[in-house]
Amino acid sequence: MENNRMQLDLLYNISRELASSLDLHHILQRVIFLSIQYVEAESGSLIALDDHLKPFDASFVYDGKLHSHTVEILQDTLEGGLAGWVVKNRQPALIPSTDQDERWLRRPYDVPKSAICVPLLMQDALVGVLTIVHPKPGFFNQDHLALLQAIADQAGIAVRNALLYQSLQTAHSRYLLLFEDSIDPVIITDSTGKILEANRQASILSCEEGYSLVGGQISDLHEINPEKLGANWANLENGRLLGYESMLRTCKQSQVPIEVYVRKVTFGDENFVQWIFRDLTERKALDSLRKDMTSMIIHDLRAPLSNIVSSLDMISALIPCEQDPTLRSVFAIASRSSERLMRLINSLLDIDHLEAGQAITNRKNSDPAALLQDSFDIVVPILQSRQQELVPVIDAGLSEVWVDQDMTRRVLINLIENASKFSPHEGKITVSAHQEGNWVHIAVADTGPGIPPESKEKIFEKFTRLKTSERSTKGLGIGLAFCKLAVEAHGGKIWVDSQVGSGSTFHMTLPVSPSREEI
Repeated sequence: MENNRMQLDLLYNISRELASSLDLHHILQRVIFLSIQYVEAESGSLIALDDHLKPFDASFVYDGKLHSHTVEILQDTLEGGLAGWVVKNRQPALIPSTDQDERWLRRPYDVPKSAICVPLLMQDALVGVLTIVHPKPGFFNQDHLALLQAIADQAGIAVRNALLYQSLQTAHSRYLLLFEDSIDPVIITDSTGKILEANRQASILSCEEGYSLVGGQISDLHEINPEKLGANWANLENGRLLGYESMLRTCKQSQVPIEVYVRKVTFGDENFVQWIFRDLTERKALDSLRKDMTSMIIHDLRAPLSNIVSSLDMISALIPCEQDPTLRSVFAIASRSSERLMRLINSLLDIDHLEAGQAITNRKNSDPAALLQDSFDIVVPILQSRQQELVPVIDAGLSEVWVDQDMTRRVLINLIENASKFSPHEGKITVSAHQEGNWVHIAVADTGPGIPPESKEKIFEKFTRLKTSERSTKGLGIGLAFCKLAVEAHGGKIWVDSQVGSGSTFHMTLPVSPSREEI
């Protein structure tokens, strides 16, 4: 009876010790000390195992004192000793005399002892192994084994909880490290835009280090793009990452250009919104410098190029090129090259003007079929050199369009040249035109490699060049950017339909000429 009471007291004390802490090392120490004290054992060990059954922490007690250990010692114990057998078989072991059991790792100076070793299990997961050694052989019996197994069952739960807590703490520390040390400002809000967390970089960019943004509204920091996020931020569903440019309002009444990336994140049953700001100050400064340099180069090139074009016109009048095939070929190459360079310069200038929001002033009634034919006359020599076929499919009786003729002609030439560049030799380029109400719809189809879905919008951005596996990418990457700006400035639309491996079709719409009363 007295023995049962002592066992209950031991289990109670161990349970209380285990419930008082989530410190794994403390738990291991207390369990092994209490177990040894109860049976008056000589020594004992409690080894904690990870999910791969590798030892990562332990407590060794001998003569009432804790002893240090190494990973090598723990590994040797599990590979060759009684603890290793228990781990492998997941069964408890009672050894009346250590000199008579092969499972015991004997050393030359060992004397016969008795030992018990039990596994620590938590929902079929092995989380540790507990070993107790008494100096007298035959000391331990089945009651001791049952008691030690009961201790191990309690310790298994505690060790598992401590492991989970330790893992949680590690993950939390890693999150804080990544969050706080991010080079970009990161802000976490709830679904209403209330700021819940902000890293150090966010505070520095918006005001000064140490300034707390928590409790404010994300809309107070920058102008949210409702078109991108949708009504009530509906576009953030399904984990989509959205981006847009905006201006960050700082506490110093200044504004910083930023790129904003937004996505919805879920923790448990709660939804949050993550905002990442990227400072665009340096990039905007570089863009401005590049723009100024480009403008300067363009203007410096335009004057001498105009002189070259005029000189070629004079040469054609003074020298009978038509009578000499070689001279005629060389002169044609020079004329086409100078005209192409002039179109490129004019397009670069137009990009600057259109991006600045300048309206198109030189619009007039124009025959779309004539504009297309003019474009064909210019690109046909290029297509012929590549043995490519141009197939026009133009409806008769198209209404006149209200456009800048030179700008529209350059758009058409760009689209056809682009189709030629990405089509193979002996490929086919189809140019079609038909009327849809108050719009003339023009399409340029090629037989090239096609465009990946993720690149369909990006190809209309400046200095973007689509890379293909078949050929190296050439050009400045401004042709399609100019086309988009020019078409949209006329009030039309431009887009591309494409499937990888099946070619691409570029579409554009131009406005039909208004009645004279509307002009």
